[in-house]
Amino acid sequence: MSTPTLRLVRTADKPGPGPMPDAILRALDITIGRRMNGMLSGDYRSKALGLGTELAQVREYQPGDDVRQIDWNVTARTTVPHVRVQVADRVLTTWLMLDTSPSMGFGTADRRKYDVAEGVAVAVGQVATRHGNALGLLSFGDEHARMIPPGQGRKGMLGLLTLLREEPPAEGGGATSLGSAIQSLNRMARRSRLVVIVSDFRGPRDWSSALVELAGRHSVIAVEIQDPREQEIPDVGELWLVDPETGRQLRVDTRSKKLRERFANAAVQDRAEVAGMLARAGAQHVVLSTRGDWLRTLAGFLNAKGTAR
Repeated sequence: MSTPTLRLVRTADKPGPGPMPDAILRALDITIGRRMNGMLSGDYRSKALGLGTELAQVREYQPGDDVRQIDWNVTARTTVPHVRVQVADRVLTTWLMLDTSPSMGFGTADRRKYDVAEGVAVAVGQVATRHGNALGLLSFGDEHARMIPPGQGRKGMLGLLTLLREEPPAEGGGATSLGSAIQSLNRMARRSRLVVIVSDFRGPRDWSSALVELAGRHSVIAVEIQDPREQEIPDVGELWLVDPETGRQLRVDTRSKKLRERFANAAVQDRAEVAGMLARAGAQHVVLSTRGDWLRTLAGFLNAKGTAR
């Protein structure tokens, strides 16, 4: 069955993620596949026996067997109770956490931050749902989170495309509820999984302890998306700075060299704090930009990291 095609409206202010060459997507398939090493995978059958979808054998009933698995046809032929024993399903579930908060709608270079996030989501989704593996989705922004339970193959990809079509970045004030979103996933995903968090990691820093718990159980990749103008202010005279997460406004005179230097230094310190929090939690961290080829940066990062921790 073919992969669903993404059809989203593109405009000058919403240009989308840009080119996504098949060769790079195939490279992502290989590198993320290596990261899945040691985890359950839908590409391979388990040698373990249990409740699954594929029949392994029929054997005589033993005390403690599930009576629901009794094969009545064989039992009638042999006059001895027999049970069906099936191969346990081996399906890897990847969870994708997608930031749809107001700050993700910002972009001054080739595209918005959300456009890059959309591309990352599609690339991860295509790889994660190959060969019947499952994709679960959790979008967060403002004060709520939306969760779509894991779906295998085409169903998982359709859930992602629906999410991207229906949930553009929120407009107006609001705080990114990353901490509560991670807590929700901690309650949902108990077995070892691959978790990809796509965000600009702005807003409240309420997610540190929740991320420590998440990364203690799962392999976590934190994909941070930045815009060049978040790191420096151009010399363009007086202007208003607006925090899209809170709606706060500040009028500044960018002709001041001292102001521009203070802004740049504060931006570096802020991003260093985020990087430190991610590292201490045990998450692997890559930074993508709204300027340039974000897909090659992501592929290079994953290739350099190799297999999961």
